[in-house]
Amino acid sequence: MKEILEQVLQFLSQPWPWYVAGPLLALVMFILLYFGHEFGISENFRLMCAADGADKYNEFFKIDWKSGEWNLLVALGAVFGGYLASHYFIGNAGDIAHVSSSTVQSLNELGIPVKQGSVPLIPDFISWEALFNWQGWLIIAGGGFLVGFGARYAGGCTSGHAISGLSALQLPSLIAVVGFFMGGLFITYVVLPLIFPIIR
Repeated sequence: MKEILEQVLQFLSQPWPWYVAGPLLALVMFILLYFGHEFGISENFRLMCAADGADKYNEFFKIDWKSGEWNLLVALGAVFGGYLASHYFIGNAGDIAHVSSSTVQSLNELGIPVKQGSVPLIPDFISWEALFNWQGWLIIAGGGFLVGFGARYAGGCTSGHAISGLSALQLPSLIAVVGFFMGGLFITYVVLPLIFPIIR
């Protein structure tokens, strides 16, 4: 029995190829669309605020949050699944073993000392200690605010638009996804190289 469990653990720990993960994701989206649901993580913030009584203070939160309980369960599953993956399904000491050599090279060029097979799951500049200096506070809290605000301003997050919206052939989602990628490229190649020496 122990050998079987080890084999299952080894199978789940390996990176899944696109031809396995892609069809599984498509199957999940088909089931959601069939039952009239749209997938999106950021909507859970609105649901939680509405459930906690924010509808008394703002019209935006006057929604039937109980109709979105299934989405709250998805978010809870994502948190629980992330915990399981980070504690039981990855390499030693929280390292990500399956990262391309070009990614490792890019990280080293930014001053993040990593080597193939030992890329940290969380970069060392994202920590509780970093919140006690203004640079870390700007990166962590400021970035978190911009992500949350941006998701609401765009009417959904990357999962809502890129997975659910594109599956439903919605043009606004396509525009949003193009914007996500353009913003990501700009931050990666322009902003990050400028600010990273500051927070180091």
